[in-house]
Amino acid sequence: MTQNRSDKQLIADYLAGDEPSLEVLIQQYLKPIYSFVYRYVGNMDNTEDITQEVFARMWKNIKKFDPKRKFKTWLFSIAKNAAIDFLRKKKTIPFSEFFAQGRSAFDGKNEEGENMIYETLSDPAPLPDELLERADIAQMLASAMDKLSPKYRMVIFLRYNDHFTFHEIAESLEEPLNTVKSRHRRALVKLRQIITKSA
Repeated sequence: MTQNRSDKQLIADYLAGDEPSLEVLIQQYLKPIYSFVYRYVGNMDNTEDITQEVFARMWKNIKKFDPKRKFKTWLFSIAKNAAIDFLRKKKTIPFSEFFAQGRSAFDGKNEEGENMIYETLSDPAPLPDELLERADIAQMLASAMDKLSPKYRMVIFLRYNDHFTFHEIAESLEEPLNTVKSRHRRALVKLRQIITKSA
């Protein structure tokens, strides 16, 4: 079945003349790319336009795709560049919008309703119930994230919201692996300090 084919098989089939394979590929990555772009621009109208641009660039360059690479990281690098192109014109990165209350589609939670970023940042020991139940937990995390530089924030988002490996993050952001790991460690330390002071 079409849905069971790998990304690389879908690409090969599309390049061999099977047009629906490209549609399947786009459908599989539409929501992740939309969410990724939204984190950069914080505006749904702009996000839709940029997402369309991402897939247009993908379509234009798919013949150049190197099958030795992972398609996912290749596509996310296109998304990163498209978002940065937009932000160069606008010169703003409203990351706090990602954690705005009421935006359930972009709140960084898993299927169990747990905030994966906050859960990971917490100490191994369980947090007090009253802290976990605080109504302003999302705002506290948003405030903490806003105090990090964009390069730290994106590593955290990709690692805990999109569940990327460090290798995938490095490839998507076009950064050395050791740089990504070091940036991740520094970001966690800073976030722990900020959250502890806020709590």
